Amino acid sequence: MALRKRKPTSAGRRFQTVSDFSEITKDRPEKSLLAQKSGTGGRNSHGRKTARHRGGGHKQRYRVIDFRRTKDGVNATVAAVEYDPNRT
Repeated sequence: MALRKRKPTSAGRRFQTVSDFSEITKDRPEKSLLAQKSGTGGRNSHGRKTARHRGGGHKQRYRVIDFRRTKDGVNATVAAVEYDPNRT
């Protein structure tokens, strides 16, 4: 697994290295696990601005995740580790 060096933007980041997950990730996300995500941009149903400082940003698609995991007795294998823009 290759290591990425961070740019020294502060004293704490000067010698930081982060692993890039190029060996376990795919180039494109799984299509069946993608859903449409619409942003309101701080506007209500009438189109008026109701929340300030909202909007902009990069267009995102929602990643469907099974948080309940209620499939007991079913064997599963990890196909890939994917990036999720909606999680921190």
